[in-house]
Amino acid sequence: MAVLSLTESRIRDLPLGSGIWRDEQVKGLLVVCHAATKTYAVQGDVRRNGRHIRTVRVKIDRVDRIGLREARNRAKAIMSQIQSGVDPTAGPKETGITLLQALDEHLQEKPFRNATIDSYRYNVEHYLSRYKNRAVADLSRAEVRDIYQHLRSSKGQPTATGVMRTLRAVINTALRLDETLTSNPVTFLRLPTPASRHVDELDLAEWWEKTEVLSPIRRDLHRAMLLTGARRASILGVKRKDVDLARGVLIFNHMKTGGRMLFPMGTFLRDMIAQRLKDDLPFNNPWLWPSPASGKGCTTEPKERKRGLPSPHEYRHHARTMFIAAGVPYAESALLLGQRLPGASGGYVHAEHLVEHLRPHAQALENRIVAARASTMQLPDMTEARDAA
Repeated sequence: MAVLSLTESRIRDLPLGSGIWRDEQVKGLLVVCHAATKTYAVQGDVRRNGRHIRTVRVKIDRVDRIGLREARNRAKAIMSQIQSGVDPTAGPKETGITLLQALDEHLQEKPFRNATIDSYRYNVEHYLSRYKNRAVADLSRAEVRDIYQHLRSSKGQPTATGVMRTLRAVINTALRLDETLTSNPVTFLRLPTPASRHVDELDLAEWWEKTEVLSPIRRDLHRAMLLTGARRASILGVKRKDVDLARGVLIFNHMKTGGRMLFPMGTFLRDMIAQRLKDDLPFNNPWLWPSPASGKGCTTEPKERKRGLPSPHEYRHHARTMFIAAGVPYAESALLLGQRLPGASGGYVHAEHLVEHLRPHAQALENRIVAARASTMQLPDMTEARDAA
């Protein structure tokens, strides 16, 4: 933040996009050079009983609307408030629901996963802490745009986009509760759409060889992820009690769509899981994928990317593609992946009632994957063939 003895001519000469310039004469007065405009602002520390409460910045006006003298007079008045311990950015309580209250209401409207709740609260408590006790009605488009631009430059585009999506959802909830609110300022931002994930084609024969050299638990976990296409939280959250070998069913309790899912295991997967349960029985661990190195007691994240193996989400891409290659219809493959069917009728379809209907389709995916393993086992050893010749 450069310091400059501001004059009208010097302000005109400041290049757009050059950042923040502090005035030498009036404490806290700033000229902020945005990409398209220049604005006067005041920044200072709110202190109470000798303790720093927060640093606040208050926009005064654009430099083409008021002169330097008026900006300095306004800055002195605002700084007087700040130095007396008053936060000029804090709206009165009677203006309506605050951001933190709206967050609490939003999280109570429907059941969210714990990870989603933690993400929402972290974004508000950490990145929006200055505004959490402000009335939502006091958040202007310009202020939201400044928050977004600050996060984008200091924390990066993904973080800025994630925080703005949280803010947008919370304010949408506030709109339903506070009749004084008329619009959501976040909707006027142009947030980038997530880039589509590129996943390379999976060489099944090579994949079988790479999983074969892993430890038995990690080997079976990678194979189960491809044979089920399950989400990371779903497959890693399976406990021994969630395996029903008699029915040939694997129970996923941690589903993004809510509830639980009964996945019909194919013959290879059922035999593999049965052997896994037998081998791990002496450990007396409740998890299907135990890990003594984990504080939770189970594997929390497959970390074999350096070995050329897919991530859990990439396994879902591969499973979806292989379902099509195996001739599985769209609806059945979507249900096996734990996805909701589109349209109003999708809400009437209950996958847990269709276990035996879905079993042949899960077996079709498994047959295609296991066939690649059989082909690698049947290949002749060319070195021995040459020696015999």
